[in-house]
Amino acid sequence: MEYYILSYTHKNTDISLREKLVFEIRNQQTKDFLFALVENKFIEEAVILSTCNRVEFILSVNNCQKTEEFLLAKLSDYSKVALEELRQYADSYENISAIHHLFSVASSLDSLVVGETQIAGQLKNAFRFSYDLGCCGLALSRAIHFAFRCAASVRNFTDISKNSVSVASAAVAQAKVILEDLRGIQALVIGVGEMSALCVKHLVNNGAEIILINREIKNAHSLYEEIINTNSQAKIRVESFKELGNLINKVPLLFTATGAPHSIITQDMVEDFSQKRFWFDLAVPRDIDGITQEGIRVFSVDDLEDIVRENLALREKQAETAYGIIGRFTQQFFAWLQSLNIEPLIKEIRQQAKESAQKELAKGISKGFLPKEYEKNIEKTLHNAFNTFLHNFTIGLKNIANTPQGDGIIEAARFLFSGEQNPLMVEQYKCEYTQTKLFDTMDHKKEEE
Repeated sequence: MEYYILSYTHKNTDISLREKLVFEIRNQQTKDFLFALVENKFIEEAVILSTCNRVEFILSVNNCQKTEEFLLAKLSDYSKVALEELRQYADSYENISAIHHLFSVASSLDSLVVGETQIAGQLKNAFRFSYDLGCCGLALSRAIHFAFRCAASVRNFTDISKNSVSVASAAVAQAKVILEDLRGIQALVIGVGEMSALCVKHLVNNGAEIILINREIKNAHSLYEEIINTNSQAKIRVESFKELGNLINKVPLLFTATGAPHSIITQDMVEDFSQKRFWFDLAVPRDIDGITQEGIRVFSVDDLEDIVRENLALREKQAETAYGIIGRFTQQFFAWLQSLNIEPLIKEIRQQAKESAQKELAKGISKGFLPKEYEKNIEKTLHNAFNTFLHNFTIGLKNIANTPQGDGIIEAARFLFSGEQNPLMVEQYKCEYTQTKLFDTMDHKKEEE
């Protein structure tokens, strides 16, 4: 088994290509793609992480080269992007470098805005989605759970997420730089997802007057209630999505981050307006397409570079410390995987039993309790007794070794028999998607089989 990641991010791919590679979570196309991956003979498990800044294929495979060939061809067919173009921009990682990259992503060291906290939730959702489909099992569960433990350590031992900046806050900050003051400025926010909700909260804090719209108006009202309950002074109202065409031609500031698979604002919807307009399109694929109207400036997530660079400079020292933590966790992960090999553990336990028997036998002979001439026969009898005693224990360990439950049990056995004083234990790094859920899922599958 090997770990393999194919990656397209803000670092190697511009937004025009990334938006063609988007995978919507719980979308049927995404399910079909995951199923196609794990049905391939070279791929054992798969998770697809797709956000506004990245598309990552996190895989457990038995042949990295063959996997890459298949994945690129499949991705070309899915995205309608030429195979050579996909190969040109892709970053690929194998084994140690794959785990190091995964831990960096989970810890937000690889994010457009270093230290942002959204990525952990996005990775959890991607993992949950894949696991519920049966496309992710033991190998990736171990790696992703360990990634969350690494991310927690980075948060605890650095200030990298302290006063963290998100893409949404960077967009609002950019608007504030342009307009100098957002107090009393009308801002249209489209969508009620995490990115839009963050935009609303930052706009409220800056005194803007917010108009919120969403296709499902009840969800817009839910976000409205959440904002008002936390800040009764917030200036916010909900309008019907049918008013989109009217509102974009009356409001100077716009933030949009919907999950629409196509553009929702196009040139034919735009009319003249007395003020300059500043539109922030934080969606991938983009919500705004082909705007050539004079007086309108459109920002995409890739256009927030100045704020991103400032964020990186502020966090440079913290990032050095964080990468040191990630490096240690990467080494620790592979050492831990090696420790889960039960054959050396079983051999060690049997050796302890043999040495204990020989020690007590020698003591009995030296004290005259046992005749020296019977030493070989007694030794053989003791050996057979311990083999009998350890038989069920050995079979049980082997049967459970390749299940999620096995990790903790093997570590417990190692702790009890070898005196290891600091076992990692699965429970210390599980994500919110609990091990109980994973166990129940596996047990249910076994029953079906």
